[in-house]
Amino acid sequence: MRQFFSRIIKPLLALVATAVMLAATQQGCTKDGGGKAPESAAPSVPEKREGGVRVVELSVTEKGYEPSPVTLKKGEPVKLVVTRKTDQTCATEVVMDGYDINTPLPLNQPVEITFTPKESGKLVYGCAMGKMISGVFMVD
Repeated sequence: MRQFFSRIIKPLLALVATAVMLAATQQGCTKDGGGKAPESAAPSVPEKREGGVRVVELSVTEKGYEPSPVTLKKGEPVKLVVTRKTDQTCATEVVMDGYDINTPLPLNQPVEITFTPKESGKLVYGCAMGKMISGVFMVD
């Protein structure tokens, strides 16, 4: 029994431990948010308006959706202009639950998405892979 443990179980445990450590450090399709400001401290995004509609420009990079978080106002119409700038991501669309938004993002082409935030709080959007790559709107 001791030989079984030494020859089979120990290497298996080492393999699992290595896989866990790699998963924690590898970016792949996930975003760890390392080095970003906390969600409560939304970066200042220049206020652009077109006919009473707030325009927010977002980019999809190797780091995810940027900038994030962005502060919006409940009931204020928003036009997102999203440009995917990398092919090294699974974020090839934007999915926003509760708003029927599932919009493809062709590489290097700005895509406009219009919606009006309905509720205050944290609104998470992201890729179609369970929002593994995601961004946040803080709705006041």
